[in-house]
Amino acid sequence: MSTLNQPKLVTVFGGSGFVGRHVVRALARRGYSIRVAVRRPDLAGHLQPLGGVGQIVAVQANLRNRDSVDRAVRGADHVINCVGILFESGRNKFDSVQAFGARAVAEAARAQGAGLTHISAIGADPDSDSDYARTKGYAELAVAEVMPDARIMRPSIIFGPEDGFFNKFAGMARLAPALPLVGGGETKFQPVYVGDVAEAVARSVDGTLVPGAIYELGGPRVMTFRQCLEEMLETIHRKRPLVTLPWGVASLMGKITSLIPFIDPPLTADQVKLLKSDNVVSDEAARENRTLAGIGIRQTTVEAILPTYLGRFRPHGQYSGTGSEA
Repeated sequence: MSTLNQPKLVTVFGGSGFVGRHVVRALARRGYSIRVAVRRPDLAGHLQPLGGVGQIVAVQANLRNRDSVDRAVRGADHVINCVGILFESGRNKFDSVQAFGARAVAEAARAQGAGLTHISAIGADPDSDSDYARTKGYAELAVAEVMPDARIMRPSIIFGPEDGFFNKFAGMARLAPALPLVGGGETKFQPVYVGDVAEAVARSVDGTLVPGAIYELGGPRVMTFRQCLEEMLETIHRKRPLVTLPWGVASLMGKITSLIPFIDPPLTADQVKLLKSDNVVSDEAARENRTLAGIGIRQTTVEAILPTYLGRFRPHGQYSGTGSEA
């Protein structure tokens, strides 16, 4: 544990990823010492400019290897688990990474006497038909069992410069004559800015959030899948028809694309299952102030952020004029 007059040491598992790097930035601004636990420390050099000299140190850890998890947590005051996968690849399976891995991190944090913040997802449910949501649900159960005072964060779909949603469909719009609306595009999301999620996580480290509570993080606007794609197309100045893709056809396509090696599948059968349920903040979380607004964080709008990183998908690049062009 940190001694008097030394900044708290925070271990961030998955700190080099999309959400993790924003969490690291938020912690660095607060003056914490940060140990980033990743599988490939040699690929985490991009985190160094986020803090001062020696403030951010990358170490090797793999959630499937318990010894490496224990080493990464040793001496930490607080532990954050940002690790998650959207599809299975190689040895990275939902059960091993999201369920077993979450328990390993929680047990290591408890043994160290450190606090714990776990990033889950809205829709986490151990009884879900989706492997992603099911293992997220099991992870929450494990965390609550091992460390009842842990803070759990459930974000809706997260957007930001490196996101895998708006960037993916903007890339498709650059090449494809039409975009698919899985199940008609009526699934509801509450897109939340990655910087807002990181700020909520940092506040949990500060100790200002309720121990043992589950926070649901969503943006200021509930949007259907169709509305998300329409907003993206307007931002990149392109016109593309939105074509309904029936559930059965989408599931079959997902199974096929998942079999293609060495690529990130544009859609998996498991993700199709996820799209059958809305992904928005619950009324219960809103009533109990377990939301961004409830903890005093002003939610950032999709309209304010998308133009800052989707401009490269415009017909003539980020400096092209306004209005639909192609």
